[in-house]
Amino acid sequence: MLEKPGEIQIDKEIDARGSFCPGPLMELIRGIRAIPVGGTLALLSSDPGSARDVPAWVQKAGHELLGTFPEQGYTRFVVRRKR
Repeated sequence: MLEKPGEIQIDKEIDARGSFCPGPLMELIRGIRAIPVGGTLALLSSDPGSARDVPAWVQKAGHELLGTFPEQGYTRFVVRRKR
């Protein structure tokens, strides 16, 4: 179930706007390692490739994508660390 941005407590936010592939994904991987299991991370990315790369990596890595929220000029990806 995807939640609304205002309903999710964010433990860490990474602003990767202006960074291009694979930058945002590398920032997400580094950031997810820095939060505890059960924590949530928001990644802000203006790279169109993130729409494909982030959900694929989250699923492969065994985490949970809580939502993908389009904003003006970028997308906010919210991920919960599961392991």
